[in-house]
Formats: sequence, C-alpha cells, structure tokens
Amino acid sequence: MDRAPGLSLRLKLTLSYAGFLMLAGALLLAAVWVFLLRYVPDRMMIIPGSTDIAFPNDVFPIRSRLLHVFAPRAAVVMAFLLVFGLVGGWLLAGRMLAPLTRITAATRMASKGSLSHRIRLPGRRDELRELADAFDIMLERLEAHVAEQQRFAANASHELRTPLAITQTLLDVARKDSNRDTGELLERLHAVNTRAIDLTEALLLLSRADQRSFAHEHVDLSLIAEEAAETLLPLAEKHDVVLETSGDVAPTTGSAALLRQLMTNLVHNAIVHNLPDHGAAWVSTSADPDGVVLTVENTGEKLTPQLVSTLVEPFQRGSERVRTHHAGVGLGLAIVNSVVQAHEGTLTLAPRPAGGLRITVQLPNGTR
Repeated sequence: MDRAPGLSLRLKLTLSYAGFLMLAGALLLAAVWVFLLRYVPDRMMIIPGSTDIAFPNDVFPIRSRLLHVFAPRAAVVMAFLLVFGLVGGWLLAGRMLAPLTRITAATRMASKGSLSHRIRLPGRRDELRELADAFDIMLERLEAHVAEQQRFAANASHELRTPLAITQTLLDVARKDSNRDTGELLERLHAVNTRAIDLTEALLLLSRADQRSFAHEHVDLSLIAEEAAETLLPLAEKHDVVLETSGDVAPTTGSAALLRQLMTNLVHNAIVHNLPDHGAAWVSTSADPDGVVLTVENTGEKLTPQLVSTLVEPFQRGSERVRTHHAGVGLGLAIVNSVVQAHEGTLTLAPRPAGGLRITVQLPNGTR
C-alpha cells in the first residue's frame, strides 16, 4: 500500500517528549513567578541606616526589577529544557523503538516469503515483547500451514495425474486399435472418470471445511450416526461386517452437511478397513457437560501407533497405501480432521489392542 511520506515515529516521540518537558518547565516557572508576586510588593522604600522597610507610594518599582532579572534566566532554562528534551527524547525513543525495528525487519522478511525467521526478542515481558512473541507464533503456524498446503497440493496433483494418465493411455490404445471392444473401453473410462470426480469432490469438501464457510445449526449426532449406519448397511453386509450403533442423544452445533459427511467417512472407513471375514464395527455417541463424544471402532489388522498418527494426513491409507475397490481417494480421515477442527473439536485415533482402530471425536455441547 502506497502512502505519502511523513514523520517517523521516533521523531514524533522525540517532539512529544521535548514538548511535554517544555510544558512542565513553563508551568514550573509560572508557579515560581506567581509565588514571588504573592510575597513581593509592587513598590517599596528603603530608609538609609534602617533595617525597616516601608511601603510608600512611588518609591522603588521592585516588581519590574524582579521581572527584568527573572525573564532572561527563565528563557535560558526553557532553552536548556528544549535541547535536553530533544536530545534525551531522541535517545529514549530510539531505545524504546529498537524492538519495533526488529519486528518490522522480520515482517518485511516474511512478506518476501521467508517464514523460517523468528524475532526471539530477549528481555522481560512487556507490550512489545508480547507483540514479538505473538508474531513468532503466527510465523510458526503460517510456516506449518504453508508446508502442509504445499504437501497437499503435491499429493493432489499426483493423485489427479494418475486417472488422467490412465484415461490418456486408454484413448491412445483405442485410437490405434480400431477393432478393440468399445464396451470394455467405455467401462474402464467410466470407472477412471468416476474416481477422478470423487477425488475432485473430496478436495472441494476439504477446502470448504478448512475455510469454515458454513452456517451453524443445532445437530444431533446420534441421529446422524443412525442415518449413516442405515445408508452403509448394504456395504457392511457385502464386506461381512456386523455394524452396531448405540448411545445417547448428542446435541451440538455446526454444519449438518459436514457432520453428516464426517459420520459417513468414519463409518465407511470402519467397514472397508476391517477383517476379510466376520468383522465388526461399533458406533456410539454420548453427551456430558463438557461436550458430545462420538466413538467409532472396528476390528481389523493390528496397527502401529506410528501408522495411526499419519492416517489423518491427506492421501494416506493404511496397509502401505494399498488400493482396493473401496479404498477411496485417501481423503476420508483428512476430511474428518478438517471438519472436527472447523467445529472446534478434537479428533483422537488409537489402535485397538486386538486389532483395528478406535476413533474418538469430541465436539462442543450444543446447549452452550
């Protein structure tokens, strides 16, 4: 933003210090003058050889003589205060604004893209050091966010490039082989295109959750859990997974659409990533004065804490990113994490001792 040049803050503070000091000096001199006028008569007469002082009319103009002596010295004092105020104010302002200079330098470095720089202002806590610490925290979060976005963009580009490359290959083969069965080609193109559409919709949903651009409304997680379980029951039966729901009324506030997507992703994840035969998944809700809790558990292979800690990252899948027919696009838990953060909640993932995963979502109470 272009601005017209003006006085520096240091010069403004210097002039303020000098002006205040001169004002205080002028008031002090005025008080001294008023005090002198109160006890000094306008005129007086001195009788030779006598210590007594009389006060006849028109003898000796003492007040005019006092003003003649006091005024030059008062001017010298004011001139000294002006010089002292300017020099002292300039030095004091420079010392006080030194931390602000470091903050400004760090801000300019950040504006040029250098987010790794930190101010780390030494000294005891005051307003400027609180500002510097807040700026360091902002830079740290911004650097982490930018790194996450760059990693996400790279992964998204890689994931989107795969279906596009497959489509290009299928079209090249069909163009070179005119006798190829078009039915099989169309079926494969449809599957690849469907996967690309699912990935794009997941990216848009993730972006919407990150931006928190939604209206808040009262939502009951228990009803959403029952709805998601009923919708995904055919998928559970196909995978030979017993799906159970239980729990109490769990009122909260937020986006019903996003919370419904959160529930669908969790239940879908519990069904797909399960045992090959005779698996089970449990969905439960509860409420307490601190908030509402949603718990989704499923049987499955044993997972390490290191692997579980990476599952909320975009495009991360269990079992070394193995792709299956229902493997999804690798954004299920990433969307869940973004939705939870957008609703100011907490998401906890933990491996079950017997195998499988336990996911706990805690959201604010809807009665707040």
